[in-house]
Amino acid sequence: MDLQSKGQTDRMLRPSYIFMDFDGVTHPWGEVEDFRCLPLIESVIREFEEVQIVVSSDWRMLFSLQKLKRRFSDDICPRVAGVTPHVLPRRGSELHGLREHEAMLWLQQHEMNVNEAAWCALDDAPGNWLTRSRLILTDFKCGFNEEDAGALRRMLLAFRSGVPVLEKPRSVYRYAP
Repeated sequence: MDLQSKGQTDRMLRPSYIFMDFDGVTHPWGEVEDFRCLPLIESVIREFEEVQIVVSSDWRMLFSLQKLKRRFSDDICPRVAGVTPHVLPRRGSELHGLREHEAMLWLQQHEMNVNEAAWCALDDAPGNWLTRSRLILTDFKCGFNEEDAGALRRMLLAFRSGVPVLEKPRSVYRYAP
């Protein structure tokens, strides 16, 4: 294998992370919590063997990781890498971008360089994420749909190809490694 091919293979195997909310993403917010949109999310994830899921939903505070994993199909369940830590803000202004801050704390524990990590978020609340170019914003009234699937697929393809995608993480918190 030549060095160029090896570099492309290494880049393809580098993990990409999806920080996933549930309410308003896997099912419409305020309706039956039936995870009706999860099969579409999983169909995109199946195209990208390097993708791992990290649960950033408030459900992580109510249920164990094992119970959360049971929501996913048998083939996707092993790719649920964990849950983000729960941070209690000291001031109201720290609520803006809080999920992104929690995601960056998780990445600090699992990646050598947070600024070079391939990650995106699936969420229905834009205020949770300051780095908007990494957010697939779903409509809370319907959850993840075909348009969102296309956006997620494009983002994951860019990660896979090594294109320097998206802005670096931003936060009102200091989390620099």
